[in-house]
This record gives sequence, structure tokens and C-alpha cells, in this order.
Amino acid sequence: MDSLTQIVLGAAVGEAVLGRKVGNKAMMYGAIAGTIPDLDAFAGYFTDTITAIEVHRGFSHSIVFSVLAAPILGYLISLLESKSPATWKEWSLLMFWGLFTHPILDSFTTWGTQLFWPLENRLAFKNIFVIDPLYTLPFLILLILAMRQKRGTLKRRNYNNLGLIISTGYLALSLVLKAVTYEKFVDSLERQGIFYERIDTRPTPFNTILWTANVEAEDAYLIGYYSLFDDDMIRFEAVPKNHHYLGNLKNDQNVQRLIKISKGWYTISEKEGDLYFNDLRFGKLNPSDQDSDFVFSYKLIPENGTVKAEEVEKVPDEGRKIVIDLWNRIKGN
Repeated sequence: MDSLTQIVLGAAVGEAVLGRKVGNKAMMYGAIAGTIPDLDAFAGYFTDTITAIEVHRGFSHSIVFSVLAAPILGYLISLLESKSPATWKEWSLLMFWGLFTHPILDSFTTWGTQLFWPLENRLAFKNIFVIDPLYTLPFLILLILAMRQKRGTLKRRNYNNLGLIISTGYLALSLVLKAVTYEKFVDSLERQGIFYERIDTRPTPFNTILWTANVEAEDAYLIGYYSLFDDDMIRFEAVPKNHHYLGNLKNDQNVQRLIKISKGWYTISEKEGDLYFNDLRFGKLNPSDQDSDFVFSYKLIPENGTVKAEEVEKVPDEGRKIVIDLWNRIKGN
């Protein structure tokens, strides 16, 4: 999830663990704990694109990291807060839950987390987008209300607990919606007589009303969208796989790493003689535009006997149009 959401979750968890004893400092250190796992994003400044992708949401988002880092961070806080009534063990417990709930929340997104590192499998339920105002805003408002109450009061605890309950309830609801929309996609495929090998569904940006599915057929991927307000048959757009464009490059180690990262959900496109690796798991920038670029696309650059991947930068000027088109599509076809 986005940084603000993780800060809010970490602060609320900190309050739940130690708020009665140390007040707003529990929220502050909980917020810090909720931020720490995402420091792995800085790997992109020190290594190549593919390695940075592999590292993200890896070790720092694992149970092992939470267990190892919590007592160390708890000890450092106990030194800084030597006059606090909280003990080293209590600070360590706060940091553990702040660190651990971060990857738990991230596991509900499309990217997922390597929660059981060093095992390579990523836990990804794909039922919530990385930025969802309906999850974050009520949670944030209730946290602020809790923060303004006196330490240890019932009102403060109730506000904080209500934020945790509502946010968790929304996550549970999104899992139900994923199941419902999954059945809609499968039913539509069957009614249209479309044969497929596998299907992958997830919500579109900023909401859990409009969902999208990637469907793998023999020579193409089918991409469909379904809003809870739709009343028509789901229409699927065919996107050629074009895996043959890779030729011998498909055996390159870095290309194989990209294929592994994408779980095999990828297409190859060609533009002005250059090849691009498109990760289908995150869909297109604009669901309403068939010609829209994919959210994650990498230019493949042959270099020194191997292939270097360079992420294609997004065009920020398209942001307003994308949001408007997305809103219109959410309202139904």
C-alpha cells in the first residue's frame, strides 16, 4: 500500500499496543515502524532495474525481518525514551506489530509480499489497489480523532479501535467483491464460448467497484473490465502475446528473470525497432483506452552480451484524463 496508508496503520497499531502507557509517542513510533519496510524502494538507486524489482517487498517485508528488527529497534527507542514508563520489551512488541502489519496489508495487493522469505513465493491476494481512499481516509480521520483525546481514555481507545475495525472490514469486503466479480468473469467467458488456460483478477486504481481480468488464451491475452454497476455482457479485448518477438533473447538470464517476476503474464511489443516487455499484472494506465500503455513496461536493451531492462517513464500529463475516464467507467457501461 502507499506510504500514507502504512503510516496510518502503523500509528493505529502503535496506539493499540502501547497508547495507554505512552500516549501519542506510541502512534509516532508505530508510524515509523510502518514506514521502515518500504525503505527497500531505495534499492533502485544502487542497483539495476530488475534487481530492484526482485528486492522490493522481499526481505524487509518478511516475518524474519520483523522478528529480527523489532528487538533492535525496541532497544534503541528504550535508550531514547529512557524516562518513559515503557520497557524495552514493550517497545519491541510495538515495533514488531508495526513492522509485521505492513507486509500483511501489502499481501492484499497485486504485487504481494515475500512474507515467508527466504522462500521465493509471494503472497498476493490481489483484492485491493495500492492506493484506495475508501480504506485510508476513514482510518485517517478516526486516527486523528483518537490522537486529540487524552491518553488512556475510553473515547481515544474507541476511536482507534473503530479505525482498525472499519479498515479490516473493508479489506474483508474487498475479498467478497473479488469472489463475486471473479464468478462474473468466468460466467461471461463460458457464455461466450471462450476457452482459456488461466484467469487473474484485481481491482482497478483507487476503488473496489471496477474490476479487471487478465485471461490467457493460446496466442493472446484477453483483458476485460467489470463494474458492479454494469448490466451488459463483459467484453474482452485481445492483446497478442508476441512472445516470438524475443527470438533468442528469450533465453537471456535477465529476460527470464522478468518472465519469472511477471508470473508469465507478459506481452512483447515493438516500437521503432525497440522491444518492450509489458507486465500485464498491473493492467493499462487507462482502462477506457484500448491504445493505452501498460502501467509497467520495460525497454529491452541488448548490451555486452546480455539484456538490460529500463522502465518506461509514465507521462504525468495524462493523469487527469485517466482519472476522469476511470470514474466514468466505474459508473457502469
